[in-house]
Amino acid sequence: MKFKALTIVAAALSIMLSGCQTENKSMENKETAVVDAIMSRRSIRQYKDIPVERELLQKIAECGVYAPNAMNKQEWEIRIVDDMNYLNEVTELMKVDMPFFVKSDEPNFRNGFRNASAIIAVACPDDPTGMTLIGAGLMGENMCLAALELGLGTCVMAGPSVFMTTNEKAKPYLDKLGFSDGYKLRYFIGVGYPDETPAVTPRDLSKIKFVD
Repeated sequence: MKFKALTIVAAALSIMLSGCQTENKSMENKETAVVDAIMSRRSIRQYKDIPVERELLQKIAECGVYAPNAMNKQEWEIRIVDDMNYLNEVTELMKVDMPFFVKSDEPNFRNGFRNASAIIAVACPDDPTGMTLIGAGLMGENMCLAALELGLGTCVMAGPSVFMTTNEKAKPYLDKLGFSDGYKLRYFIGVGYPDETPAVTPRDLSKIKFVD
C-alpha cells in the first residue's frame, strides 16, 4: 500500500515537473522569437507588386496602439492608405519638388514611398516634454515588428511626411488623411511583401555602457 502511494506521488510530481519544463520551454521560445525578430528586421525598399490584405494592415495598426505611452493618453492617430492612385499622385508631386528623394530612374521603381504597396501614417500633437513623440516612435517599432511576424516588410520614412507638411501642392493629400486638430503628421511606414533581402548592417555596440 505504501509503495502504491509513493508511486502515485512520484507520478504526480513527474507530471508537474513536465508541465513546468514545457512552460519554461514555451517561454524561452517566445523570448527567442521576439529577440530574433528585433535582430533580423531590416528596412525594405523593394516590394512585390502585390496588395497587402486589409486584415493584415489592421492587425499591424492594432499592434501599434498597444505600444507603451505616457499615462496611457494614447495621443496618436494612425491612417492607412492602400490606394495606389493616392501614392502615385503624391509621387508625381514629389518628382517635381523632391527629385533627390524619388529615385524614379531606379529599376523596379513604383512610387516615392520606397515602392511600398501601402503606407501607414502616424500623427501626434506637439508636447513640450517630448513624450508624445516617444510614444509615436514606440508605436512605429511595434508595427514594424508585427509586420515582420506577418511576413511583410517595412520602411520608416520621414521624407514624404516633411514633403506633405511643407508643400502647398501636397496639402489636399495631407487633408485627406483627416487627422484631428492639433495632430501633426510625423512619419510614414511603407508596408508590402518584400522583394529583396538586405544584408545585415553593422551596429556600434560601444554605444552601450554600464554605469557602476
